[in-house]
Amino acid sequence: MPSSPVSDGGRGPTEDQGAHAETVTESAQEARAAEAAREAQEAREAREAQRAEPTQGGEQRDLEDELARSEDRYRRALADLDNYRKRSSQEVERRVAEGGERMLRDWLEVVDSVDRALRMPGPVNEIAAGLRAVLEQMEAILERQGVERIGTPGDRFDPELHEAIAVRETDAVPDRTVVEVARSGYRVGDRVLRPAQVVVSRGGGEGDGGEGVAGEREVED
Repeated sequence: MPSSPVSDGGRGPTEDQGAHAETVTESAQEARAAEAAREAQEAREAREAQRAEPTQGGEQRDLEDELARSEDRYRRALADLDNYRKRSSQEVERRVAEGGERMLRDWLEVVDSVDRALRMPGPVNEIAAGLRAVLEQMEAILERQGVERIGTPGDRFDPELHEAIAVRETDAVPDRTVVEVARSGYRVGDRVLRPAQVVVSRGGGEGDGGEGVAGEREVED
Protein backbone atom coordinates (compact mmCIF):
# COMPACT_ATOMS: atom_id res chain seq x y z
CA MET A 1 0.00 0.00 0.00
CA PRO A 2 1.54 3.41 -0.97
CA SER A 3 2.73 5.44 1.96
CA SER A 4 0.98 8.64 2.96
CA PRO A 5 2.57 11.84 1.54
CA VAL A 6 2.77 13.28 5.05
CA SER A 7 3.88 10.13 6.87
CA ASP A 8 7.47 11.43 7.03
CA GLY A 9 6.54 14.89 8.29
CA GLY A 10 6.28 16.41 4.80
CA ARG A 11 9.91 15.82 3.81
CA GLY A 12 10.44 15.63 0.08
CA PRO A 13 13.39 14.60 -2.14
CA THR A 14 14.82 18.13 -2.06
CA GLU A 15 14.89 18.19 1.76
CA ASP A 16 16.52 14.73 1.86
CA GLN A 17 19.17 15.88 -0.60
CA GLY A 18 19.76 19.00 1.50
CA ALA A 19 20.20 16.92 4.64
CA HIS A 20 22.70 14.67 2.84
CA ALA A 21 24.63 17.71 1.59
CA GLU A 22 24.78 19.10 5.14
CA THR A 23 26.16 15.79 6.42
CA VAL A 24 28.85 15.79 3.72
CA THR A 25 29.76 19.40 4.49
CA GLU A 26 30.02 18.72 8.22
CA SER A 27 32.26 15.71 7.52
CA ALA A 28 34.51 17.94 5.42
CA GLN A 29 34.67 20.50 8.24
CA GLU A 30 35.56 17.79 10.73
CA ALA A 31 38.25 16.42 8.40
CA ARG A 32 39.75 19.90 8.04
CA ALA A 33 39.82 20.35 11.81
CA ALA A 34 41.41 16.92 12.27
CA GLU A 35 44.09 17.70 9.68
CA ALA A 36 44.86 21.01 11.38
CA ALA A 37 45.10 19.23 14.73
CA ARG A 38 47.51 16.64 13.24
CA GLU A 39 49.73 19.37 11.79
CA ALA A 40 49.80 21.21 15.11
CA GLN A 41 50.72 17.99 16.94
CA GLU A 42 53.52 17.25 14.48
CA ALA A 43 54.87 20.78 14.90
CA ARG A 44 54.84 20.39 18.69
CA GLU A 45 56.63 17.05 18.47
CA ALA A 46 59.25 18.51 16.15
CA ARG A 47 59.84 21.38 18.53
CA GLU A 48 60.23 19.04 21.49
CA ALA A 49 62.66 16.88 19.52
CA GLN A 50 64.74 19.90 18.62
CA ARG A 51 64.78 21.04 22.24
CA ALA A 52 66.25 17.68 23.22
CA GLU A 53 69.16 18.19 20.78
CA PRO A 54 71.54 21.10 20.36
CA THR A 55 70.20 23.34 17.59
CA GLN A 56 70.99 26.70 16.13
CA GLY A 57 68.85 29.65 17.11
CA GLY A 58 67.46 30.08 13.60
CA GLU A 59 66.18 26.52 13.43
CA GLN A 60 64.50 26.89 16.80
CA ARG A 61 62.74 30.06 15.69
CA ASP A 62 61.57 28.37 12.48
CA LEU A 63 60.06 25.55 14.51
CA GLU A 64 58.37 28.00 16.86
CA ASP A 65 56.92 29.90 13.90
CA GLU A 66 55.68 26.71 12.25
CA LEU A 67 54.07 25.59 15.50
CA ALA A 68 52.35 28.96 15.88
CA ARG A 69 50.98 28.76 12.33
CA SER A 70 49.77 25.20 12.81
CA GLU A 71 48.02 26.03 16.06
CA ASP A 72 46.42 29.08 14.45
CA ARG A 73 45.08 26.93 11.59
CA TYR A 74 43.79 24.45 14.14
CA ARG A 75 41.95 27.14 16.12
CA ARG A 76 40.46 28.57 12.94
CA ALA A 77 39.30 25.13 11.77
CA LEU A 78 37.68 24.46 15.16
CA ALA A 79 35.92 27.85 15.04
CA ASP A 80 34.67 27.16 11.49
CA LEU A 81 33.35 23.77 12.55
CA ASP A 82 31.60 25.22 15.59
CA ASN A 83 30.00 27.99 13.50
CA TYR A 84 28.88 25.48 10.89
CA ARG A 85 27.26 23.26 13.52
CA LYS A 86 25.40 26.25 14.95
CA ARG A 87 24.14 27.27 11.51
CA SER A 88 23.10 23.69 10.76
CA SER A 89 21.20 23.46 14.04
CA GLN A 90 19.36 26.70 13.28
CA GLU A 91 18.54 25.48 9.77
CA VAL A 92 17.13 22.21 11.12
CA GLU A 93 14.97 24.10 13.61
CA ARG A 94 13.71 26.38 10.84
CA ARG A 95 12.81 23.45 8.59
CA VAL A 96 11.02 21.64 11.40
CA ALA A 97 9.03 24.79 12.21
CA GLU A 98 8.10 25.32 8.55
CA GLY A 99 7.01 21.69 8.20
CA GLY A 100 4.83 22.00 11.28
CA GLU A 101 3.26 25.19 9.97
CA ARG A 102 2.45 23.56 6.63
CA MET A 103 0.62 20.76 8.41
CA LEU A 104 -1.25 23.28 10.57
CA ARG A 105 -2.37 25.23 7.50
CA ASP A 106 -3.77 22.02 6.00
CA TRP A 107 -5.59 21.37 9.26
CA LEU A 108 -7.06 24.88 9.16
CA GLU A 109 -8.81 24.08 5.88
CA VAL A 110 -10.74 21.32 7.65
CA VAL A 111 -11.60 23.70 10.49
CA ASP A 112 -12.87 26.21 7.92
CA SER A 113 -15.12 23.60 6.32
CA VAL A 114 -16.76 22.73 9.64
CA ASP A 115 -17.04 26.41 10.56
CA ARG A 116 -18.78 27.22 7.25
CA ALA A 117 -21.16 24.31 7.71
CA LEU A 118 -22.20 25.66 11.10
CA ARG A 119 -22.80 29.13 9.63
CA MET A 120 -25.26 27.84 7.03
CA PRO A 121 -28.86 28.77 7.80
CA GLY A 122 -31.02 25.98 9.09
CA PRO A 123 -32.55 24.49 12.22
CA VAL A 124 -30.36 23.59 15.16
CA ASN A 125 -30.44 19.81 15.24
CA GLU A 126 -28.31 16.88 16.30
CA ILE A 127 -26.09 17.19 13.23
CA ALA A 128 -25.34 20.83 14.00
CA ALA A 129 -24.65 19.95 17.62
CA GLY A 130 -22.29 17.21 16.51
CA LEU A 131 -20.45 19.56 14.16
CA ARG A 132 -20.14 22.09 16.98
CA ALA A 133 -18.58 19.42 19.19
CA VAL A 134 -16.16 18.46 16.40
CA LEU A 135 -15.18 22.11 15.87
CA GLU A 136 -14.55 22.58 19.58
CA GLN A 137 -12.33 19.50 19.60
CA MET A 138 -10.39 20.79 16.59
CA GLU A 139 -9.88 24.15 18.22
CA ALA A 140 -8.69 22.44 21.41
CA ILE A 141 -6.08 20.56 19.36
CA LEU A 142 -4.93 23.81 17.74
CA GLU A 143 -4.71 25.48 21.14
CA ARG A 144 -2.48 22.67 22.43
CA GLN A 145 -0.20 23.35 19.48
CA GLY A 146 0.03 27.02 20.46
CA VAL A 147 -2.26 28.20 17.65
CA GLU A 148 -4.33 31.30 18.38
CA ARG A 149 -7.35 32.50 16.39
CA ILE A 150 -7.13 36.13 15.22
CA GLY A 151 -9.75 38.45 13.75
CA THR A 152 -12.69 39.73 15.78
CA PRO A 153 -15.30 42.40 14.94
CA GLY A 154 -14.25 45.60 16.67
CA ASP A 155 -10.51 45.02 16.16
CA ARG A 156 -8.46 47.85 14.76
CA PHE A 157 -7.39 46.91 11.22
CA ASP A 158 -3.79 45.68 11.21
CA PRO A 159 -2.29 44.71 7.81
CA GLU A 160 0.00 42.28 9.60
CA LEU A 161 -2.98 40.35 10.98
CA HIS A 162 -5.86 41.18 8.64
CA GLU A 163 -6.57 40.97 4.92
CA ALA A 164 -9.24 43.46 3.83
CA ILE A 165 -11.59 41.85 1.31
CA ALA A 166 -14.19 44.64 1.38
CA VAL A 167 -14.99 47.98 2.99
CA ARG A 168 -18.25 49.20 4.46
CA GLU A 169 -19.29 52.84 4.68
CA THR A 170 -20.48 53.47 8.24
CA ASP A 171 -20.33 56.08 10.96
CA ALA A 172 -21.24 53.59 13.67
CA VAL A 173 -17.60 52.68 14.38
CA PRO A 174 -14.26 54.44 13.93
CA ASP A 175 -12.59 54.35 10.54
CA ARG A 176 -10.49 51.22 9.78
CA THR A 177 -12.35 49.02 12.25
CA VAL A 178 -13.07 45.35 11.55
CA VAL A 179 -16.86 45.07 11.22
CA GLU A 180 -17.08 41.50 9.92
CA VAL A 181 -14.79 38.46 9.77
CA ALA A 182 -15.24 36.41 6.60
CA ARG A 183 -12.54 33.89 7.52
CA SER A 184 -10.64 33.67 10.78
CA GLY A 185 -6.89 34.03 10.84
CA TYR A 186 -4.44 32.12 13.00
CA ARG A 187 -0.98 32.61 14.41
CA VAL A 188 1.59 30.72 16.45
CA GLY A 189 3.31 33.11 18.81
CA ASP A 190 4.46 36.04 16.67
CA ARG A 191 4.29 34.07 13.39
CA VAL A 192 1.06 34.53 11.42
CA LEU A 193 -0.04 31.28 9.79
CA ARG A 194 -2.56 33.22 7.75
CA PRO A 195 -4.24 36.63 8.13
CA ALA A 196 -7.93 36.98 8.88
CA GLN A 197 -10.10 37.99 5.92
CA VAL A 198 -12.19 40.91 7.10
CA VAL A 199 -14.59 43.66 6.11
CA VAL A 200 -13.32 47.06 7.28
CA SER A 201 -15.20 50.24 8.05
CA ARG A 202 -14.65 53.55 6.32
CA GLY A 203 -16.02 56.96 7.09
CA GLY A 204 -16.22 56.77 10.90
CA GLY A 205 -15.69 59.79 13.09
CA GLU A 206 -12.25 58.64 14.29
CA GLY A 207 -9.41 57.35 12.18
CA ASP A 208 -6.26 58.29 10.34
CA GLY A 209 -7.52 60.99 8.01
CA GLY A 210 -8.95 58.77 5.28
CA GLU A 211 -5.71 57.02 4.51
CA GLY A 212 -7.71 53.96 3.47
CA VAL A 213 -7.23 50.25 3.87
CA ALA A 214 -4.72 48.44 1.70
CA GLY A 215 -6.54 46.43 -0.94
CA GLU A 216 -9.97 47.98 -0.44
CA ARG A 217 -10.12 49.83 -3.77
CA GLU A 218 -9.33 46.65 -5.68
CA VAL A 219 -12.19 44.93 -3.87
CA GLU A 220 -14.63 47.73 -4.64
CA ASP A 221 -13.66 47.89 -8.30
